[in-house]
Amino acid sequence: MRFLSVSLDSFLIEFHDLLETTHFFRHLQRNNHSAIVDMIPAEKTILIQFSVFKTTQKQLISWLSQQHIQHEHTVQGTEVIIAANYEGEDLAQVAELLGVTTQEVIKRHTQHVWKVAFIGFAPGFGYLNCEQRPFGSIPRLSTPRKRIVAGAVALAGEYTGVYPKDSPGGWQLIGHTAETMWDIHRDPPALLLPGNSIVFKEAKHVAQVSVPDHIIKHDAEAHKPLPIARGILKILNAGMQTLVQDRGRIGKFAMGVGVGGALDVGAMQAANQCVGNALNDAVLEILNGGFKAQVQSPTVIAITGAISTCVIEYADGTVAEVSCGQAIALDAGDTIEIKRPQAGLRNYLAIRGGVLAEKILASYSFDTLAELGPKPLSTGDEVAVGQSPKQAVSTDSKPPKCLPQSKDTVVLDIVLGPRADWFEAESLETLLNQLWKVSNDINRVGLRLQGEVALKRTQHQELSSEGTVTGALQIPPSGQPVLFMNDHPLTGGYPVIATVAHYHLDLVAQIPAGCLIKFNKVSEFMDMNV
Repeated sequence: MRFLSVSLDSFLIEFHDLLETTHFFRHLQRNNHSAIVDMIPAEKTILIQFSVFKTTQKQLISWLSQQHIQHEHTVQGTEVIIAANYEGEDLAQVAELLGVTTQEVIKRHTQHVWKVAFIGFAPGFGYLNCEQRPFGSIPRLSTPRKRIVAGAVALAGEYTGVYPKDSPGGWQLIGHTAETMWDIHRDPPALLLPGNSIVFKEAKHVAQVSVPDHIIKHDAEAHKPLPIARGILKILNAGMQTLVQDRGRIGKFAMGVGVGGALDVGAMQAANQCVGNALNDAVLEILNGGFKAQVQSPTVIAITGAISTCVIEYADGTVAEVSCGQAIALDAGDTIEIKRPQAGLRNYLAIRGGVLAEKILASYSFDTLAELGPKPLSTGDEVAVGQSPKQAVSTDSKPPKCLPQSKDTVVLDIVLGPRADWFEAESLETLLNQLWKVSNDINRVGLRLQGEVALKRTQHQELSSEGTVTGALQIPPSGQPVLFMNDHPLTGGYPVIATVAHYHLDLVAQIPAGCLIKFNKVSEFMDMNV
């Protein structure tokens, strides 16, 4: 086994092949160490996330290296038949790469049985492999597409897969299916599970699959949100993006579900503390101001995060500016407006009692990549209050943190790895010494960075998809980093050169476009063979 650094609380274990990875992962599931928080299995790696309060990285690696694994017989999974048309925009390109006709590509894809090796990238995205390797290894696109539609059938490396949701991606598209890969109203939500056998059938008009017995389709009526009493706030302007967020979905990696949750956890918790809520109660996350809401009944709110002008127009017509970071008592008819931030990017609005919404997989958060949770708020929506146990309202104001403005330089600590050794030594120096500009292409999935000198690899082979964490600096072939945020895909096929330290992630959430980033190494690259 090979152990590779990822961040201060996670690392990769690398194995020789998928079989060895699978056996070790199953062993860890049965004999889980109390300090292991979660795991992401992939083709040749397992990402281990652990609690630094329960063990050290050195102690946990020592325990892992002493595990003795007994190989098991492969269990035959349920067969799923998927009807697909083969009119993908990369079909001709794949045929040209292989030196065959497009019809031969279709034949190879439909006349082999595929197995679900593992779930990753996004909820319901199964990595399907075949022992015969009918396509060899198909390279990913040099630049990932920003949007691939749900149901797209694709190839990358030795795998095929079906995109469960509209999402970015770098796989080669050869077809499309009408079947839903991920449905939160099914049990389990993922149609494809590890070990399942998958057979693709060509169809000019795509139809639904032969649904296996283990899938239970629930009555959609039973999953409608419960009736909610009249809202506390009525949205007059939702701005660029207003989402319900809490701490996220902890411990769901095995389902292909990331943590998500509030990007600036500290600001979320500070807002809740001001109004007497539990620290991780649901709040509103407001992107770049432009938010306005009217109060429907007396309440107490608090606004934290970005440095913004907040204006209250009281029901009697008087207007006042209020400070962020303090409890604000409001009556019916009052309106609250949050202007565009002078510094930072996201505000957090807490309501005493917590925001009430439909809970999905134990969280109220909306994951923009997986499309899980309550949908983004729109003008006219009402926000209801929850019944969270309440403490006394805080009378202390919380001074705003020093947050970046456009064109400021922000210093972020990083841990090198797990694929730092895939890059030229000069590129590692470039990563640390060059200023990286934050492009306009930023969202909850990640920030695209731009540098005058691109990072260059020494190893150019395809990387088997492997687990990633929030803060990862993934390097596509362009050599320009993508800094992953909370809604990032769980696995990726481009090498990660380093990861931002967890204590700087709140700061990353507040970096606007146009800022410059300087990376500061706080830990050497760990590469340990046992």
